[in-house]
Amino acid sequence: MNMSDRRRGDARHAQSLLALSCVGSIGLALPAVAQTTPPPEEKAAELEGVTVTDTAINEGSYKTDSVSSPKYTAPLVNTPRTVTVIPAQVIKDTASATLAEALRTVPGITMGAGEGGNPLGDRPFIRGFDSQASTYLDGVRDIGAQTREVFAVEQIEVVKGSDSVVGGRGSAGGSLNLVSKMPSATRLATASIVGGNASYKRVTADINQPLNDFVGVRIAGMWHDQDVAGRDSIWQKRWGVAPSVKLGLTGPTSLTASFYHLESNELPDSGIPYLFTAANVPNGITETSPARDYTTIGGRQVSVPRGAFYGLEDRDFRKTNVNNATLRFEHDFGNGIHVRNTSRYGRSTQGYVWTQPDDQQGNVYGTNPATASTAGGLVWRRINSRYSEAEGLLNQTDLYGTVDTGGIKHSFAATLEISNEKAQNGSYVSNAANGTAIATGSTISPRCSTAMLARFNCTTIDTPNPSDPWVSYASDTSTALATIQRAQPITFTVSETSTKAASLFDTITFTDWLLLNVGGRYDHYKTTVSPGIAVTAPTTGRTYFGREDDLWTYQVGLIAKPTPDTSIYVSTSTSATPPGSFLAQGSEGNALNTTISATVDGQAATDALKVERTKSYEIGAKANLLDGNLSLTAAVFKTKTSNARTTGENGLVVFIGEREIKGVELGFNGNITPEWNVFGGYTYMDSEIVDGGITTTTVNNVAYFAPSVNTGKRFPNTPKHSFTAFSNYKITPKFTVGGGAIYMGEVYGGYSDTRTVTNGVLTITRPLARMVQAYWRFDANASYQISDRIGLQVNVNNLTNKRYFDKAYTAHYANQAAGRTALATLNLRY
Repeated sequence: MNMSDRRRGDARHAQSLLALSCVGSIGLALPAVAQTTPPPEEKAAELEGVTVTDTAINEGSYKTDSVSSPKYTAPLVNTPRTVTVIPAQVIKDTASATLAEALRTVPGITMGAGEGGNPLGDRPFIRGFDSQASTYLDGVRDIGAQTREVFAVEQIEVVKGSDSVVGGRGSAGGSLNLVSKMPSATRLATASIVGGNASYKRVTADINQPLNDFVGVRIAGMWHDQDVAGRDSIWQKRWGVAPSVKLGLTGPTSLTASFYHLESNELPDSGIPYLFTAANVPNGITETSPARDYTTIGGRQVSVPRGAFYGLEDRDFRKTNVNNATLRFEHDFGNGIHVRNTSRYGRSTQGYVWTQPDDQQGNVYGTNPATASTAGGLVWRRINSRYSEAEGLLNQTDLYGTVDTGGIKHSFAATLEISNEKAQNGSYVSNAANGTAIATGSTISPRCSTAMLARFNCTTIDTPNPSDPWVSYASDTSTALATIQRAQPITFTVSETSTKAASLFDTITFTDWLLLNVGGRYDHYKTTVSPGIAVTAPTTGRTYFGREDDLWTYQVGLIAKPTPDTSIYVSTSTSATPPGSFLAQGSEGNALNTTISATVDGQAATDALKVERTKSYEIGAKANLLDGNLSLTAAVFKTKTSNARTTGENGLVVFIGEREIKGVELGFNGNITPEWNVFGGYTYMDSEIVDGGITTTTVNNVAYFAPSVNTGKRFPNTPKHSFTAFSNYKITPKFTVGGGAIYMGEVYGGYSDTRTVTNGVLTITRPLARMVQAYWRFDANASYQISDRIGLQVNVNNLTNKRYFDKAYTAHYANQAAGRTALATLNLRY
């Protein structure tokens, strides 16, 4: 497999350019229709102060008063929990192209590094909990791990705190909902052309056209190509298109059909390895960061260059393909009651061969005795590979509105949901016929021997060459060539889930100053998993492991309103994370066991598993100031999982784990003056793994038990302090300047130690925490509106060219963020 040509796949990129040219052609044709079709009047539906219009959401504003889901039965000022909405204007002003880039504007969210062997993609941690599988698109669960784009996104809604009652399984720390661009009654045609350093090139287009009072169409498109500033060799290419059509544009009945397609092709980053391991950490050192400037155990001075990339251009790749087809029916009964039904079929695929710089053998710092192969300064090019497919068919019906009962007002939403999701995943091998693992020196000890350096399975930490002529051999000692291929489907692990759920939400207005928000949800969740079969035993039938769980979750909040524009609240909410809830689409702490040999109290493993349950408490206040133009929020919160899955004595699964996080959150968004926009906040999080389970050390068939190294430690991927502030100011009606500041406290990836037994006594030594240092990052932007139709925008992200790490993996490596990135955008509008 030769992946050295950066322009491979030109045919597909030609298709993407063709798709964008079609978007442009439609844009040129539609103005003629626009000249003859009068714009229909905007139609809005009001629900307990929540106004949902059929125009673009919050265009030009940093202030958002509501979220898109009818399950939130009150405006944000009366919603008793922390909800942050990233509007389209913030996404535009910060030049964000992906979900991860947009989320950097919200404090309290950390992006986790890709897990080896698991699908690479967005891995946001919200209030300390992995929310990779708690992402929704237009209120419906988004299937499959992926790196999400924002070219077809109107706004991003971040809900913090236990949230299973709204979306179903998972969401222990919160959830994300992406709101798509859909047809509206307002004509719109925009395009952006972006260029920047590191060969950054991006083109987007968005055209919304009502054809008449009944039919409206919209199409968004994107083409993107870039390297990464400050990093060698890495590049990203992708394209996407999102057409939609709406019948019944002005209501009261409508049917919207939409489609979303995204393809990406990239050379993924492998990050920088941590310096020490628990086995070779010098005395007195308890924390390790990514290797920078240091002296190896063998005495060599090392300075790791900023651009150091340990992957291989001829071997590494990552390709994804995402398709979503959605049909939404809506009807307004005219008496304050509405019904909405959403059906979606989604399918995504991902394949990668990805180098992970592995330090777990001590190659980076070195080990004793320090021979030529163990004196340090080397990096083993460990391979992680995966091919996965995920698909889902989901249907959701929402009945919502307002009713009065005896003088008490109810703003309610009742929901029924049915879904079926499937996934299969395998790996890449050097010979699909027999499943031979790709030869990278894993069978050689020490791994970075002279022979493995000659085969480029290892490289130096300070002078890696991504263009090394690596060749795939049949084994570490063979000279026979073997191409890298996708493993046979018989070896894939197959997972499937089905869900039937019902939920009810109600905001009860007793008086103008006292409201009660309640919600409850029931899920019947069924899941099965079947491990792959070795290619050497093709006649062996598949074995399936499965279980069913009944999940009950709720939320309750009491809201007092000193004034119509302020609120004080106290609330509690819960989440439920059943075994197998990630559907093999992420790193799962409560996975479904695939063997009945592991038992607990004599039960089969699947029967012994339980649902992890998390509860959140929150006390807060909200205020809309300056005639409703500025929103301020403050909250104190606590989230606790009391039965987290852990490993007990003799490696058995037990549900005794306890995790607790508490903190304070402040937020602000909106306009201080008509010329001055602000968006951001501050989050303090004090987290602790109260009980991480038991680690078993076995010597001479005797087991010794001691608490896990995780007990008493902070949550991984959870900084104590995080702060964001973004602001724009109109110096003149045409000229705007702005910028942003981000502070992220130190983040821990994982923990380890060494355990030895001497004369029957267990000794724990060399505790080591893997972490990345705190950092400040500053951005700047300016724009000038040349005319009503033409504007220029300049963004400089990471203005000071700070070298920092934004993702900490459990072991092995941390991800180094991009350097200074300067972008110039030409914005066109019809």
